[in-house]
Amino acid sequence: MSTPSSSAEPSGAVPPAGPVAARIAPAPAAAPAAPNHRVKIIAGLIVLVALGAGARMWYRSHYFVETENAYVAGHVHPVSARISGVVTKVFIDDNQIVKEGDVIAELDPFDQRVKTEQIAAQIASAEQQVLQADAQIAQVQAQASAAQAQVAQADAQLLRTKQDAERFGQLYTSQMKAVSKAELDAANAARSGAVADLAARKDSAVAAKAQIGAAQAARDVAKAQVAVLRVQLKDAEQQLQYNQILAPVAGRIGKRNVETGMRVQPGQQLTAIVQDNVWVTANFKETQLADLRPGQSVHVSVDAMPGKKLVGTVDSFAPASGAQFALLPADNATGNFTKIVQRVPVKIVFQPQDIKAMNGRLVPGMSVIAEVEINQPDAQPPRHANAPAANAAR
Repeated sequence: MSTPSSSAEPSGAVPPAGPVAARIAPAPAAAPAAPNHRVKIIAGLIVLVALGAGARMWYRSHYFVETENAYVAGHVHPVSARISGVVTKVFIDDNQIVKEGDVIAELDPFDQRVKTEQIAAQIASAEQQVLQADAQIAQVQAQASAAQAQVAQADAQLLRTKQDAERFGQLYTSQMKAVSKAELDAANAARSGAVADLAARKDSAVAAKAQIGAAQAARDVAKAQVAVLRVQLKDAEQQLQYNQILAPVAGRIGKRNVETGMRVQPGQQLTAIVQDNVWVTANFKETQLADLRPGQSVHVSVDAMPGKKLVGTVDSFAPASGAQFALLPADNATGNFTKIVQRVPVKIVFQPQDIKAMNGRLVPGMSVIAEVEINQPDAQPPRHANAPAANAAR
């Protein structure tokens, strides 16, 4: 029988050295990891940034008020025709700069010129009627003078016939018949005829005076007609001047809607002129108005010009909230009341040199952000806001 392998090792024998011993040797215990300083630094920075942001938010909420509900406003003047007509010439182009009184367009003046000449002819005819009325007055005045003379003649004739009738009556009595009965009757008849003739002459004189009044009234009517026609002529001449459509103010042309050959009607808008002096209308919440005062500086950021900061001044506050000027104001007495923070428009103005430096880039309708620092020292109202009071004092 074979004996056990001599390669068998007795228990308790030392394990062999070499790679096999390294594989079966127990791993040493892991040392504790060193703290990660980078994580701590990042966490500390985050905490500092959060604290700084919170402090900034707290500071701005207590010492600043701002609104994004703000827009650039300005004077936009619509230009319209005052009479109807056909456009013959247009002297403007889009976005052109014009001065006050510049001709924007011209209308065909033919119709107004014909009307002017027609009224002038009517005035000449009415003036001839006045001259004719003057001649008629002179004629009836002469007739009235003649009638008055005839009245005097008839009065004298009546006096003579009365004397003859009295004389013949004294000569023909029951005691004395120096004249015949026929002569006495003829004298009495002549006296009666003279009385009737005098009455007729007086009536003629009254009629002649009435004709004078009628002729004078006709002359006054003709003169009044002349005055009316002269006023109409003045209006027609003014209408003729309206064929030239002029710029009411200096500014830039916008919304040009006029072309040559177009027929326009009175009141039809042809273009608009925008003036350079603009301002900002910022709609602040009513809860933000407690510390706002005229004269405070305002930082304005324009959306169209990122990074461009403008400094304005609080000029004035609207007399009512925007809801009061709405077409259909809310009725809060209907029982379904919900409190909503109202907004009040605040006017913010700029210095003229600042507006000029913008070279026309700041135009009405742009969106802006207005920010006001409320802990400013006592602000002075804008210079032009004190102008009425200064003028009143002078």
